[in-house]
Amino acid sequence: MKQWHYADQESRPKQISDAEIHALVKSGEIGPETRIWTDGMKDWAPAGDLMPQLFQNTANGTPPPPLSSGGAPPYTAGQKCHEIDYEIMGGDMQIVEVELDPSETVIAEAGAMNYLEEEITFEAKMGDGSEPSQGMMGKLLSAGKRAITGESIFMTHFSHAGVSGKRRVAFAAPYPGKIIPINMAEFGGELLCQKDAFLCAAYGTRVSIAFNRKIGAGFFGGEGFILQKLEGDGMAFIHAGGHVIKKELKGETLRVDTGCLVGFSPEIDYNIERAGSLKSMFFGGEGLFLATLRGHGTVYLQSLPFSRLADRIIGAGGASGKGEGSVLGSLGNLLDGDS
Repeated sequence: MKQWHYADQESRPKQISDAEIHALVKSGEIGPETRIWTDGMKDWAPAGDLMPQLFQNTANGTPPPPLSSGGAPPYTAGQKCHEIDYEIMGGDMQIVEVELDPSETVIAEAGAMNYLEEEITFEAKMGDGSEPSQGMMGKLLSAGKRAITGESIFMTHFSHAGVSGKRRVAFAAPYPGKIIPINMAEFGGELLCQKDAFLCAAYGTRVSIAFNRKIGAGFFGGEGFILQKLEGDGMAFIHAGGHVIKKELKGETLRVDTGCLVGFSPEIDYNIERAGSLKSMFFGGEGLFLATLRGHGTVYLQSLPFSRLADRIIGAGGASGKGEGSVLGSLGNLLDGDS
């Protein structure tokens, strides 16, 4: 019986007999491009060239069965994020429409969905699905961390449960601003952002929290000790208020209003410093502290933080008692109440 040698997926040589080749081809261990060699051959050659008959019935493969309502198969460590297509629509109130192939999944914050097409199923899960082997205590710990950031302890998983065609699901921005598409592979697989910036991402993206180790940034930063950390190699989408500014730092220092910081690459050194003199701090109107970013990397800024927008709305509303166009303002309301 002839003995053969083949190179496995890690290019390690292994020896087999004639009788074992068919079983290894059927299991996928040996493919058409797998290099094989036997006594009498001058050099290694692809198995498909030497034994084409073994691969005639496996060229097209067997189509996978339809997905159950549970959605995508479990994520495994080292697995790449799902590859999704997308389109961002709108001006100030934007929507990101994600296009899914069969078996693809996108994860999103609870309540972010705007619309979905048929054959898109969804399920609320405790976590992002990146650690399926995690026990109940681990899931509760992750949920507790998300609760600290003010987010829902559940995330919604949207999956294309059909067997053909493309289907779409859309997610809306929570307030006026811009949706920023982030290719995580271009950021080395990691991005830090403010705790409420995450909107949705390809399945396989890990959404966790990062504690800022610097006391100044913890007590006086707009994000406090806690930042959101996104990890993966697929597409993720974050939201910012107003207009978005992208800055590329090449060793420079950038000082920013703490609320205007949206996200930054992990190579950036982030700290909080005093905003000038005491007079400037208390009477300058720019806040007591500024975020200082140094190093090499990318920084995303927003022109209108939601906290600033909310303060302006509250200040212009019933809390101040000032009616639009009124000369007397609160005094006018007082006189109206006496009439």
